[in-house]
Formats: sequence, C-alpha cells, structure tokens
Amino acid sequence: MMSASKRIYVLDTNVLMHDPTAIYRFEEHDVFLPMTVLEELDAGKKGTSEVARNARQVSRFINELIESNGAENIEKGLKLLRPKELRLRKNGQIGRLLFQTSDALPAKTRLKAIPDNQILASILVLREQNPQADVVLISKDINLRIKASIFGVPAEDYENDRALDDFSLLYTGLAELPADFWSKHSRNLRSWSEKGHSFYEIKLRKDDNWHPNQFLFLNGDDEPEFRVLKVRDGVATLQIVDDFSGGNHSVWGVHARNREQNFAMNALMDPEIDFVTLLGTAGTGKTLLALAAGLAQVMDQQRYREIIMTRATVSVGEDIGFLPGTEEEKMTPWMGALTDNLEVLADPQEGGSWGRAATNDLLASRIKIRSMNFMRGRTFLNRYVIIDEAQNLSPKQMKTLLTRAGPGTKMICLGNVEQIDTPYLTETTSGLTYAVDRFKGWQHSAHITLRRGERSRLADFASESL
Repeated sequence: MMSASKRIYVLDTNVLMHDPTAIYRFEEHDVFLPMTVLEELDAGKKGTSEVARNARQVSRFINELIESNGAENIEKGLKLLRPKELRLRKNGQIGRLLFQTSDALPAKTRLKAIPDNQILASILVLREQNPQADVVLISKDINLRIKASIFGVPAEDYENDRALDDFSLLYTGLAELPADFWSKHSRNLRSWSEKGHSFYEIKLRKDDNWHPNQFLFLNGDDEPEFRVLKVRDGVATLQIVDDFSGGNHSVWGVHARNREQNFAMNALMDPEIDFVTLLGTAGTGKTLLALAAGLAQVMDQQRYREIIMTRATVSVGEDIGFLPGTEEEKMTPWMGALTDNLEVLADPQEGGSWGRAATNDLLASRIKIRSMNFMRGRTFLNRYVIIDEAQNLSPKQMKTLLTRAGPGTKMICLGNVEQIDTPYLTETTSGLTYAVDRFKGWQHSAHITLRRGERSRLADFASESL
C-alpha cells in the first residue's frame, strides 16, 4: 500500500488521448509529462478522429497553464489549476505540472530506443531526482505497465473515468419484491384505477431503494408486475405494467417472451420516457423489441416521423476496405441486425412475395440509416433514434449523440458490454455503462437488462458453453 505522502503521477500518451482533462484529475499530487509523451501528442494531433481532437485539447490545456503561470516557472512546475480556479483558490495544496527537462538516461535502461522505454527511462531519472516522493505511472497500455513493474515502478490504469467500481453493481432496471411485500405495506397503501391502469401509492421503507421507471415483480406466474412512476418525499407511485406476452396485445405482431422483454416493451411504448437503454447478451431481443416499438409508433400511432438507426462501426475481424455508394449504402453492411429483424417484422400474412416486397419498400421509406461520423451539429425532431452496439462508444461520444435529441425525439441505446471491440474501453468505462448509471435517477429514462436469450436452443447452448 502506498503512503499518503505527495505523489508524482507520470501520464502516458494514451491516458491524455482518452481523457484530455486527465492532467487536472490528481488533486494535490503532481503530474509529470515525459518529452516522449509531448512528441506522441504532436504526432497524433492531425485528423478529425476523437483521439486527434483530444490530443489538440491537451496541447491547449498545457499552453493555457504556461500562459497563466508564466514560461519562467516551467522548471519549478506549473500550478495545475485553470485561470478562473486560480483566482478562486488562493490557499490549499495544489498539484503542479512537471516536464522532463533533462535527457540523461540511467545506465541500467540499455533497451531499444522506443517510446515506451524512453518513458520508463525518464521515470527512473525522476525517481532519482525525487527520492522522497512516490512516483506512479498511469497508463492504459497493459504491456507498458508490465514493463514498469519489471523495473520496480508502481503502475496503475487510469480509473478516473470509471462509471462504477465493479460492473456487477450496475443498475439492472428491475428488482424482485420480497414475499411479504403486501403485508409490510398494507398499512400505508392507497390504490386507484385511472384510464384503464391500476395505481398504488406506497410509503417507502428503509430497504426500498427504488428509482423512477424501475420495474418491480413478485416471484410467481400470476403475480402483478409494477413500474415505479415517481418517488417523492418518501412516497412511491407504482403502476401495474401492460402485458404484451399474449393475446391480441402485441407490438407490431411481436409478443414478449419473458418478463424482461415485457418490461422493455412497456418502456419503449411509453411516450413519457425519452431515453431507454437495453443491455443484454446475443439473442435477448434488444434490436427486435426496439424496432417493433419504433414501427408501431411511426406507422400506426404516428407519434414519430421516422426511425433513425446508427451504430459504432467497429469491425470484429480484418477491415474489408472502403465501401461504395452513399452514406446509407456504406452503412448497410453494418446493419445486418436491422435487415435480419425486418425479415421477421415485415412478413405479411397475405400477398405472398409481392406483399412482402411492398411492405419492405414501405418500411424502408420510414427507416433511415445514418453514420455517427456526421452527427455533430444535427438536431433530431420527432424522431425515434436507435443506437446499436452502444457498448463501443466512449462517454464523450455517447454525450455527443444524446445531445442531438430535439423536441419529441426518443433515444434507444442497445448493447452488450461483454462484446466491446474499441481499444481502451472496458465494461466500467463504456459510454453505455455511463449512460445507464447517470440516467437511472431521471424521471424520463428507463433501463432494462435482458437476461434470457430467445434465439434458438443452438444459440443458447453456444452462449453458455463456448
């Protein structure tokens, strides 16, 4: 365990490219930037990618610090506060930004002159110059952390952007009620019916830690299932959910096959809920439910003008090169999930192949496929937006997409955090995990973790066994 004394944190390039504000995140401790890191930032600043934008932002932050502290103070270190904060916080411990100002390398680092080894060498020199301080390397590169450990340098991952400490603690959107639920709340219970729905008002107990639009159920087949409408002043209002599992009550011909799918349909069909996140492994029905609800509300209820589908274009294997055609045509190969589900949803009972072709054409006119690359500056009005494979988005990209929503727009994020293909993103730092955690207390959002696969016995067995 490291002592509580002042530390010097050495930041790797990938940390700054991941989060440009990282230099301000170490409170009273000092931050050290090796010259190699500044060179790598310079090399990575060109282009329009998120990483290049972050590299340019880091350079702006450093320049701002030099201007506010004065270039003559670089040797001593720059106070790690933005100019506005500097005026507000006169006292208290403030960390400093230190730079590598010497090029001397210790004799024992006779390694190949690659950037990682030069960063390690600069850390060893820094330790010799500051024997009283704990020097810690912060990097998202596991191999560099292994090398650092070999040289006896403590190394950690950058964890400031983690939404939560353990992914298993993530909010699931549903909770099982205890068997004695009714007897516990029988005294402070009020019930009524309105517009075909049944409502209950319950005084919260200490162990009732509920969020708006959380779904509650009692174990048993014929037990009622509830949605928390609101929680205010220690009182929760519950509504019995609609049952989409059988009979004529379906969404665009799709029935819920399990409890979680039924909860998801309730959230997707409610106009008061503007943001829905669906988490689940392969085959749990995320895309099918989102599309069915979208078609029902665009075609039948005409609540939204059209469905817009987009996804993070991160390939699983080798890239197949440039794709021909317009934006929509380039995105089509990525939208296999859309075409597969449309085959299920656009299967008319009558009319044969002609009827199917006509239905496909009609649906295609109301479903637009868009690339994420061109989302900045857009505003979606009265649209039903589905963001697929959202686990591959960083928190910043997720913010960029969700802030596109204009009046009357509903956003749906689908993803499986066990299938993250983006480098440096993990289950706890994915933008989808962020969105679930940050929106759980908002009145107009809902989240459901779908657990049961409904594809086929082959898919279920493969998920469990491979």
